[in-house]
Amino acid sequence: MHRISRLGLGCMSMTGSYGRTDPREAAATLLEALDSGVTMFDTGDFYADGANEELLGRTLARHRDRIVLATKTGVRRTAEGLVPAGSPEDLRRACDASLRRLRTDHVDLYYLARVDPTVPIEESVGALADLVAQGKARRIGLSEVSSATLRRAHAVHPISAVQTEYSLWERHVERDILPAIRSIDAILVAYSPLGRGLLTGAVRSTTRYEPGDFRATAPRYNGDALKANLAIVDAVTHLAAAKGVTPAQIALAWLLARGNDIVPIPGSSRRAHLRDNLAALDLQLTAADLRDIDAAVPDTGAAGARYGESGSALIDHRTDERKP
Repeated sequence: MHRISRLGLGCMSMTGSYGRTDPREAAATLLEALDSGVTMFDTGDFYADGANEELLGRTLARHRDRIVLATKTGVRRTAEGLVPAGSPEDLRRACDASLRRLRTDHVDLYYLARVDPTVPIEESVGALADLVAQGKARRIGLSEVSSATLRRAHAVHPISAVQTEYSLWERHVERDILPAIRSIDAILVAYSPLGRGLLTGAVRSTTRYEPGDFRATAPRYNGDALKANLAIVDAVTHLAAAKGVTPAQIALAWLLARGNDIVPIPGSSRRAHLRDNLAALDLQLTAADLRDIDAAVPDTGAAGARYGESGSALIDHRTDERKP
């Protein structure tokens, strides 16, 4: 697998998860990211029902030898929303479909996006291990898992990466999951490192989300929770102004300072936002800066749940390792 860049690119927003997008601008953003040194591109088979993978396939297939291609599966979309789909049959079928859409014969990192509570994790990971043996995946990862599940999975096959939300306002991983990740020498791939756009200062209490925008149904982006969370945004904005940088750069530089084994994957469908994010690589926060950030932003995190009821139900919270 190629070297993973310090910042990756989360691609979900390129196909409408946060409102309307321009496919040509999204493709141009992918190519500019590549030319700017980004090597890790992250997608999923349930992002816009496969359209996100198709975008990456069309745009990046001819550059396949220059990128670390990561995709994920393990859920499927129904009329009621996303439901787990982690059986060996589900995973084998999904991998073949992803490879066709991505126009490649293998992915570099293949994630189980969510743990299926009806399938022992050993069976799901065993199926992913078979895909590695077949050459369809180079390495495997998990997303939104508990430390107990991670240890069980790693006993079946090495887990190279764990993807979960991690940002200035969402630090739950620090208590238990991050130490477990480090104990198996894996990396943490931090999604939504900019709080789905809020930490950039782009969303205010008067913002009206476009149709299809995920944030319209997520508790922490609405109502009283949003009002409380805008205080965190204001604190980050103030710190950024004092250093002459943008809030996004502060938030990303803070994450980069947490360790070389943490790879943030900010999402962007526009080149201007990509350039702003990449400038964080040149921002060196001092010990005093980090103390100021800790003093201004509570480590208790944002108000409100990250997901609505159905999305929260997909998060793995297992603590009893004897249970499937």
